[in-house]
Amino acid sequence: MPEDFFNRLAAERLRGNQLVPHLSAFATSLREDGYAAVTMQSKVALLADFSQWLARKSISVTELDERRAAAFIRCRERKGGVRRGERVTLRQFLAHMRSRGVVPSLAPTCDTSPLAAILNRYEKYLRSERALVTATVVNYVPFARGFLVERFQRGPVLIRDLKAADISAFVLRHAPTMGCRRAQLMTTAFRSFFRFLFQSGELQADLAGSVPTVADWRLSTVPKHLQPEEVRRVLGGCDRNTSTGRRDYAVLLLLARLGLRAGEVVSLQLDDVDWRAGEILIRGKGLLHDRMPLPHDVGEALTSYLRMDRPRCQTRRMFVCMKAPRCGFAGPSTVSTIVRRALHRAGLHPAFKGPSTSA
Repeated sequence: MPEDFFNRLAAERLRGNQLVPHLSAFATSLREDGYAAVTMQSKVALLADFSQWLARKSISVTELDERRAAAFIRCRERKGGVRRGERVTLRQFLAHMRSRGVVPSLAPTCDTSPLAAILNRYEKYLRSERALVTATVVNYVPFARGFLVERFQRGPVLIRDLKAADISAFVLRHAPTMGCRRAQLMTTAFRSFFRFLFQSGELQADLAGSVPTVADWRLSTVPKHLQPEEVRRVLGGCDRNTSTGRRDYAVLLLLARLGLRAGEVVSLQLDDVDWRAGEILIRGKGLLHDRMPLPHDVGEALTSYLRMDRPRCQTRRMFVCMKAPRCGFAGPSTVSTIVRRALHRAGLHPAFKGPSTSA
């Protein structure tokens, strides 16, 4: 943010206000995250209003929390409405103040219920014994929680009372409300969960085999992979005269030439490429890592993206969002979106449009 804007704002609206020392540091963090100057100005201007509201309410900096931010938003709503992004800005500012130790961190809530105890043991099992990555754990545990909450409702959680009919009834009730792949993920999570309960002695019988199978018959006769000429059309559709086009071209080449999964592309780090040896480290599922030769065309595409387009930012992820905040891709769905757009540009419409289509 230009210094003259902040100085003018401080002189006009923040004279003597307790937030002045912190807004300058917050503005610097916004600049480092790649926000445009006009966006930074709107965010700091909102916080200037917030600081004046705090002063009128005699609320000190150390008393800031989500409850007071919500009260400020309600006040703005009564006076004429809240603009898009203002709630996000307040959450960002609170997180910034907590990271600097100005505002106390949220006290962690400790759930000591039997349900929480079972789910905590299951999560520990997934992480330590199965060595699954966080993304998988985050997907599996909520399914187990949803099943137990619905099965036992407000009564005691008696795992020994579970029966195969409970599982099949739950799957048959909820699978039709989901997409096929999410329903398949649910049944995979259930097999993992009931196998854990059996191995830990919570269940006397292994109910993992009782989980119904969700089939995706629509894809049974559809080839997953594109033909070489179709892959060339997909790659050729990237506008390599733009930053986004060069980034997407590098992503698609990794999928096409190395056959990587979307999650493996997302998890690539800057240090994973050994340029001298011509190798790239692939972080697979669990804790499995593997080194692969780096094809010449893939290396050129990565070099072009890194030199010309990758923005300056704190993250060590290889691929970064082109819009602020500058951070690594949120997850495999970002890569899937890149693939879908590339297929559309190439005029290809396979039934399955995920990353493995490009392999």
